[in-house]
Amino acid sequence: MAIGWGIVSTGNHPDRKVVPAMNISDDTNVVAAYSRDMGRAEAFAQKHRIANAYDSLDDLLANPDVDAVFISSPNFVHASQTIAAAEAGKHVLTEKPMAVSVNEAADMVRACRDNGVKLGVGFQLRFHPGHQQARQLIEDGTLGTISMIQGQWCRGERGDINPPTRTGLNAWWGVPEMIGNASTLMGTGVHVMDLLQYLMDQPVVEVAALTDGQTAENPLEQAGVVSIRFEDGTLGSIVCGRRVPDTENDAMIYGSEGRIALRGTLWEAMTGSFDVVSETVNTSETYEENLLTLYKLQTEAFNRAIQNDETFHSSGEDGLSVVELTSAIIESARTGRAVKVERASV
Repeated sequence: MAIGWGIVSTGNHPDRKVVPAMNISDDTNVVAAYSRDMGRAEAFAQKHRIANAYDSLDDLLANPDVDAVFISSPNFVHASQTIAAAEAGKHVLTEKPMAVSVNEAADMVRACRDNGVKLGVGFQLRFHPGHQQARQLIEDGTLGTISMIQGQWCRGERGDINPPTRTGLNAWWGVPEMIGNASTLMGTGVHVMDLLQYLMDQPVVEVAALTDGQTAENPLEQAGVVSIRFEDGTLGSIVCGRRVPDTENDAMIYGSEGRIALRGTLWEAMTGSFDVVSETVNTSETYEENLLTLYKLQTEAFNRAIQNDETFHSSGEDGLSVVELTSAIIESARTGRAVKVERASV
């Protein structure tokens, strides 16, 4: 059974990556697109061969051919649009960050659960085969006792001390309450947070953050370094920033019996390499760069979750965990002290 998809918001991300990937995914039929501007909705639909264009979200949700929606709108409307979709009986895959507050994220989980629909979050790094292999090796004990895990996803342009200010339709990126009171933490940092929790298969319980923002004068950071402690006591670090040209976006996992290096795999495309050196497993693999692969795997996995009534690989609860972690990191950066991660009741 092919899953009918509606696209909520027609910006760069769905235009370049998500919808092109859906159009080559198994059991996938993109049937509708929504933008507040009908001209943009129609242009997007024509470009991607989508039958229906809407400037009303309610009208898209009323379309019986729409089984699921992909939400790629500004951060501050993820919650309201997810709840509306759930109440209309539509499954939801929302872009990260899931929401701009813990309360909103918890409301999204409850709404989808109460209406019997799936909720997933677009953490496509979970579908990278190198990351999946690393998680399995950690679970199997190949590295022994894990002592340290590190992840970095940065970007930047040579010669630019500060990233350019976003304007027009993207001006919300500079408004704290609309983006979620953090900038690069929301842009790439949340991916690193989710990936490290995924690799370790356990939550972070304490953080200590330093950023160049989270002050009255400069509320939104462009660089951040976070020390983290996992539930079992393992230590780690997260680095993200928009002032880092020529970056290497890697993850490293160290254990008593070996280490895993994931070089260049923390990126929007399938790319990079996997390398493990241990007492029992010694192997390496490289991945051909492809912009659409991770989004294709993500779409097909969400389709299967609907078809087989399974939990999606990156669930609403996983997304909520990252919002809780992000909230603690922002508080730590503001206060200059270590902060325990508080968990919401859903």
